[in-house]
Amino acid sequence: MDHAEDFGCRHAGSRFFEVNGLRLHGLEWGNPAHPPLLLLHGGSAHCHWWDEVAPAFADRYHVISLDQRGHGASQWSDPPAYGTQDFVSDLLGLMERLGWERMTLVGHSMGGHNAMTFAGWHPERLSGVVIVDSRPAIPPERLERMRHRGRRILRPYENPDQAVERFRLLPPETSAPAPLLRHLARAGIVEREGKWFYRFDPSSNGSRAPVDAWPLLPKISCPTLIVRGEFSPIMTREMARAIQEKIPGAQLAEVPEAYHHLMLDHPAACVALLERFLQEIDPSPSREGEDKGEGGAG
Repeated sequence: MDHAEDFGCRHAGSRFFEVNGLRLHGLEWGNPAHPPLLLLHGGSAHCHWWDEVAPAFADRYHVISLDQRGHGASQWSDPPAYGTQDFVSDLLGLMERLGWERMTLVGHSMGGHNAMTFAGWHPERLSGVVIVDSRPAIPPERLERMRHRGRRILRPYENPDQAVERFRLLPPETSAPAPLLRHLARAGIVEREGKWFYRFDPSSNGSRAPVDAWPLLPKISCPTLIVRGEFSPIMTREMARAIQEKIPGAQLAEVPEAYHHLMLDHPAACVALLERFLQEIDPSPSREGEDKGEGGAG
C-alpha cells in the first residue's frame, strides 16, 4: 500500500507558518524544546521527500521538513519571487516565527543551494549545514531549460491515479522502491475544479533566480557536511571535492549506489551519515526517555 500512514509522515504534525506574507507549510516531528533541525527539498518537490529520514531524529531534535514557497502545500508567490534571496528570507522568517536562534540546516538540490547560500550569508545562525547533491551555481544552459519548462502551463489530469502514473523524478534515475515513489506522487498532487495537478508553481522554475554561491563558500564557518550520490549526474565527484576545498573544514561523504535523489534511493544510509555528523557537532541531544532516567537494556 502507498498511503501516508505507511511512511514517516504518519508520525508528523502538519503545520502552517505565516512568513513574508506567504502561508508556508511544513511537517513537524519531535519536541519543540529540542535543538532545531530544518530539512529542505529540491525544485518541484515537496516536504515528503524526507519522510523516510526525518523520523529517525524526532527523539532528539525538533524536526521540520518545509514546503518551500511555491511548493507542496505552501502558498505560491504572486507576483513570482523565486530568487535565492527570497528562499533565504523565508528561512530567517521561519526562525523568527519559531524563536530559533540557531538551527542545523539540511538541503537537497535546490534546497541544498538555498542552504549553502544561507550558510554563507548567515553563518552565525547555524549549528551546522548539510549540502545534499547540490551545485553552487546552475549552468546557464540548464537554467534556461528550467525557465523554459516553467513557462508551460501545468497539465491537468482527469483523476489522481492518472497523475500518479505519470509522475517522474527529475533527473529520472533512481533505485527508490515503487511504493515510496507512488507516495511522493500522491502527496504532490492537488484537485482544482475537478482536475488534478502537480502541486508546485510553474513559476518556481520559470522565474528561478539563483545566485552564484561559489564566492560564498569560504564564508561558511559552521560545521559542514557535503553528501553526494555515487551515481549522481548533478554533483560530480570533482565538483564535490571543489566545494569541499572552498568551505573551511568541510567533510565529504558519498552514498553508495545512489543517484541524485539519494534520500529516496537509500534513506538508511542518509540517516547514518546525518547521525554521525550531528553527533560530532552536538553530542548533547539525548534520545527521548534517556534524559528522564528511564531504563533500558544497557
